[in-house]
Amino acid sequence: MFEIIPWDAEAYRQQTRRSTVIVAVVFLALAMLLSSLAVLLFGTPGGDNFRFNLAGVVVAVLVMVALLRAYFWSQPWMAAAVYGWGLKRSLMSVTNVMHHVKTGVQAQDPSAMKLLRFYHLGLAQMHRLDANSSDQGSLAREADEHLAKMQALNLDTEQPRLDPAWIETVKRTYSGR
Repeated sequence: MFEIIPWDAEAYRQQTRRSTVIVAVVFLALAMLLSSLAVLLFGTPGGDNFRFNLAGVVVAVLVMVALLRAYFWSQPWMAAAVYGWGLKRSLMSVTNVMHHVKTGVQAQDPSAMKLLRFYHLGLAQMHRLDANSSDQGSLAREADEHLAKMQALNLDTEQPRLDPAWIETVKRTYSGR
Protein backbone atom coordinates (compact mmCIF):
# COMPACT_ATOMS: atom_id res chain seq x y z
CA MET A 1 0.00 0.00 0.00
CA PHE A 2 1.49 3.32 -1.08
CA GLU A 3 0.88 6.49 0.91
CA ILE A 4 1.31 10.07 -0.28
CA ILE A 5 3.46 11.94 2.22
CA PRO A 6 4.32 15.64 2.20
CA TRP A 7 7.66 16.54 0.58
CA ASP A 8 9.26 19.91 0.10
CA ALA A 9 9.63 20.11 -3.69
CA GLU A 10 13.02 21.81 -3.66
CA ALA A 11 14.45 19.36 -1.12
CA TYR A 12 13.00 16.48 -3.16
CA ARG A 13 14.67 17.67 -6.36
CA GLN A 14 17.98 18.30 -4.55
CA GLN A 15 17.94 14.81 -3.01
CA THR A 16 17.02 13.09 -6.28
CA ARG A 17 19.79 14.94 -8.12
CA ARG A 18 22.25 13.87 -5.42
CA SER A 19 21.19 10.21 -5.55
CA THR A 20 21.32 10.26 -9.35
CA VAL A 21 24.88 11.57 -9.29
CA ILE A 22 25.95 8.99 -6.72
CA VAL A 23 24.44 6.10 -8.68
CA ALA A 24 25.90 7.39 -11.97
CA VAL A 25 29.39 7.80 -10.50
CA VAL A 26 29.30 4.32 -8.95
CA PHE A 27 28.10 2.85 -12.25
CA LEU A 28 30.80 4.64 -14.27
CA ALA A 29 33.50 3.50 -11.86
CA LEU A 30 32.22 -0.08 -11.95
CA ALA A 31 31.93 -0.09 -15.74
CA MET A 32 35.46 1.27 -16.18
CA LEU A 33 36.92 -1.09 -13.59
CA LEU A 34 35.17 -4.21 -14.90
CA SER A 35 35.89 -3.37 -18.54
CA SER A 36 39.56 -2.77 -17.79
CA LEU A 37 39.73 -5.96 -15.76
CA ALA A 38 38.10 -7.98 -18.56
CA VAL A 39 40.55 -6.59 -21.13
CA LEU A 40 43.48 -7.21 -18.79
CA LEU A 41 42.47 -10.81 -18.13
CA PHE A 42 41.09 -11.88 -21.51
CA GLY A 43 42.13 -9.27 -24.07
CA THR A 44 45.04 -9.10 -26.41
CA PRO A 45 47.43 -6.14 -26.46
CA GLY A 46 46.74 -4.00 -29.51
CA GLY A 47 43.86 -6.30 -30.51
CA ASP A 48 40.14 -5.71 -30.80
CA ASN A 49 38.92 -5.82 -27.21
CA PHE A 50 35.48 -4.35 -27.81
CA ARG A 51 33.64 -7.48 -26.69
CA PHE A 52 35.55 -7.49 -23.38
CA ASN A 53 34.81 -3.81 -22.82
CA LEU A 54 31.15 -4.47 -23.61
CA ALA A 55 31.11 -7.48 -21.29
CA GLY A 56 32.51 -5.30 -18.50
CA VAL A 57 29.75 -2.74 -19.01
CA VAL A 58 27.06 -5.45 -19.07
CA VAL A 59 28.40 -6.95 -15.84
CA ALA A 60 28.49 -3.43 -14.33
CA VAL A 61 24.80 -3.00 -15.19
CA LEU A 62 23.97 -6.28 -13.48
CA VAL A 63 26.06 -5.39 -10.43
CA MET A 64 24.37 -1.96 -10.24
CA VAL A 65 20.92 -3.55 -10.33
CA ALA A 66 21.95 -5.86 -7.49
CA LEU A 67 23.48 -2.95 -5.53
CA LEU A 68 20.39 -0.80 -6.01
CA ARG A 69 18.04 -3.53 -4.84
CA ALA A 70 20.14 -4.95 -2.03
CA TYR A 71 21.87 -1.88 -0.60
CA PHE A 72 21.21 1.54 -2.13
CA TRP A 73 17.39 1.30 -2.02
CA SER A 74 17.36 1.40 1.80
CA GLN A 75 19.89 4.23 2.17
CA PRO A 76 18.63 7.59 3.52
CA TRP A 77 20.12 9.49 0.55
CA MET A 78 17.88 7.43 -1.78
CA ALA A 79 14.63 8.15 0.12
CA ALA A 80 13.40 10.85 -2.27
CA ALA A 81 14.12 8.77 -5.37
CA VAL A 82 12.49 5.68 -3.84
CA TYR A 83 9.44 7.74 -2.89
CA GLY A 84 9.21 9.26 -6.38
CA TRP A 85 9.50 5.84 -7.95
CA GLY A 86 6.74 4.50 -5.68
CA LEU A 87 4.49 7.47 -6.43
CA LYS A 88 4.92 7.11 -10.18
CA ARG A 89 4.42 3.35 -10.01
CA SER A 90 1.21 3.81 -7.99
CA LEU A 91 -0.10 6.40 -10.41
CA MET A 92 0.69 4.08 -13.31
CA SER A 93 -1.27 1.27 -11.67
CA VAL A 94 -4.31 3.55 -11.61
CA THR A 95 -3.65 4.83 -15.13
CA ASN A 96 -3.63 1.24 -16.40
CA VAL A 97 -7.26 0.81 -15.29
CA MET A 98 -8.39 4.41 -15.85
CA HIS A 99 -11.08 3.41 -18.36
CA HIS A 100 -12.61 1.17 -15.65
CA VAL A 101 -12.15 3.89 -13.03
CA LYS A 102 -14.01 6.44 -15.16
CA THR A 103 -16.83 3.98 -15.75
CA GLY A 104 -16.99 3.36 -12.01
CA VAL A 105 -16.97 7.08 -11.24
CA GLN A 106 -19.92 7.58 -13.60
CA ALA A 107 -21.71 4.81 -11.67
CA GLN A 108 -20.74 6.54 -8.39
CA ASP A 109 -18.83 3.46 -7.22
CA PRO A 110 -17.02 4.37 -3.95
CA SER A 111 -13.87 2.38 -4.84
CA ALA A 112 -13.60 4.09 -8.21
CA MET A 113 -14.27 7.48 -6.63
CA LYS A 114 -11.49 6.90 -4.07
CA LEU A 115 -9.09 5.69 -6.76
CA LEU A 116 -9.65 8.79 -8.86
CA ARG A 117 -9.22 11.03 -5.81
CA PHE A 118 -5.93 9.31 -4.92
CA TYR A 119 -4.87 9.68 -8.56
CA HIS A 120 -5.61 13.43 -8.55
CA LEU A 121 -3.77 13.97 -5.26
CA GLY A 122 -0.79 11.87 -6.37
CA LEU A 123 -0.56 13.48 -9.79
CA ALA A 124 -0.72 16.96 -8.28
CA GLN A 125 2.11 16.05 -5.92
CA MET A 126 4.17 14.53 -8.71
CA HIS A 127 3.78 17.71 -10.76
CA ARG A 128 4.85 19.82 -7.76
CA LEU A 129 7.85 17.61 -6.99
CA ASP A 130 8.99 17.51 -10.62
CA ALA A 131 8.31 21.26 -11.09
CA ASN A 132 5.92 20.48 -13.95
CA SER A 133 3.25 23.16 -13.95
CA SER A 134 2.10 22.69 -17.56
CA ASP A 135 -0.74 20.27 -16.75
CA GLN A 136 -1.79 21.78 -13.42
CA GLY A 137 -4.69 23.86 -14.77
CA SER A 138 -6.72 21.09 -16.35
CA LEU A 139 -5.84 18.68 -13.55
CA ALA A 140 -6.97 21.13 -10.84
CA ARG A 141 -10.27 21.74 -12.59
CA GLU A 142 -10.96 17.99 -12.99
CA ALA A 143 -9.84 17.30 -9.41
CA ASP A 144 -12.11 20.04 -8.03
CA GLU A 145 -15.11 18.68 -9.94
CA HIS A 146 -14.41 15.19 -8.66
CA LEU A 147 -13.93 16.49 -5.11
CA ALA A 148 -17.35 18.15 -5.26
CA LYS A 149 -18.95 14.87 -6.44
CA MET A 150 -17.33 12.99 -3.55
CA GLN A 151 -18.50 15.59 -1.05
CA ALA A 152 -22.04 15.38 -2.44
CA LEU A 153 -21.94 11.61 -1.86
CA ASN A 154 -20.48 12.07 1.66
CA LEU A 155 -17.35 10.11 0.72
CA ASP A 156 -14.06 10.68 2.52
CA THR A 157 -12.09 13.08 0.32
CA GLU A 158 -8.78 12.48 2.07
CA GLN A 159 -7.30 9.63 0.05
CA PRO A 160 -3.54 9.65 0.65
CA ARG A 161 -3.30 5.83 0.46
CA LEU A 162 -3.65 3.59 -2.56
CA ASP A 163 -5.36 0.37 -1.57
CA PRO A 164 -4.61 -2.31 -4.21
CA ALA A 165 -7.99 -3.88 -3.38
CA TRP A 166 -9.71 -0.85 -4.92
CA ILE A 167 -7.96 -1.51 -8.22
CA GLU A 168 -8.95 -5.17 -8.18
CA THR A 169 -12.55 -4.30 -7.28
CA VAL A 170 -12.84 -1.75 -10.06
CA LYS A 171 -11.20 -4.09 -12.60
CA ARG A 172 -13.49 -6.97 -11.65
CA THR A 173 -16.63 -4.87 -11.59
CA TYR A 174 -16.12 -2.90 -14.80
CA SER A 175 -14.01 -5.16 -17.02
CA GLY A 176 -16.99 -6.36 -19.05
CA ARG A 177 -18.31 -2.90 -19.85
